[in-house]
Amino acid sequence: MKAPTEDTHATRIARILADRIITGEIAPGARLRQDHIAVEFGASHVPVREAFRELQAQGLAESLPRRGFRVTEFDVAELREVAEMRASLETLALRHAAPNMTRAILAEAEDVTRRGDSADTVRDWEAANRHFHRLILAPCQMPRLLRTIDDLQAASARFLFAAWRRDWEARTDHDHRAILEALRKGRADLACSTLARHVGWIGKRKAATKNADPRETYEILG
Repeated sequence: MKAPTEDTHATRIARILADRIITGEIAPGARLRQDHIAVEFGASHVPVREAFRELQAQGLAESLPRRGFRVTEFDVAELREVAEMRASLETLALRHAAPNMTRAILAEAEDVTRRGDSADTVRDWEAANRHFHRLILAPCQMPRLLRTIDDLQAASARFLFAAWRRDWEARTDHDHRAILEALRKGRADLACSTLARHVGWIGKRKAATKNADPRETYEILG
């Protein structure tokens, strides 16, 4: 059994590396060099290897036979797959969450949406957007489902940062407000269908081809 300190180091290393991968600081296809990362974090190779496995479980890294780990590549076909999976799984989570929704959760989600609308950077918007989805889905009380959704949202964020790293512009998220309004009125079916369309429309867009501009195919993948 690994020591608790090693698990703590591994989680911290994985979290920081995941952020670098998602934001594009570490490019797709880049090698993850165990020795360099161990030196940077002042850790042994054990927690670094465990961190790499966590990244692999999230779909952010892949193991190469006898060559260590590298950051996974991604393309528009994967974006469509991720969007369709999110549409199905987030709808499932919201359907179970709706009976447990409280006014406090809805008020906090409204506040988070306002923060996202006024975000100055793509990083701030993505953080607010992910916070919104976690707030409304967490009451489903299905931790395994929520972990899977977290991984899919991280994959979505990679496309967002790739598309908008240089040309970010804030915009109002009308879908978030429509979802909240439906939940306030107890219209769970409407909230779920709005959420499914919100995160899943890209999977059906004919213009989403391998040669398409990511900003045209991604826009806001909430």
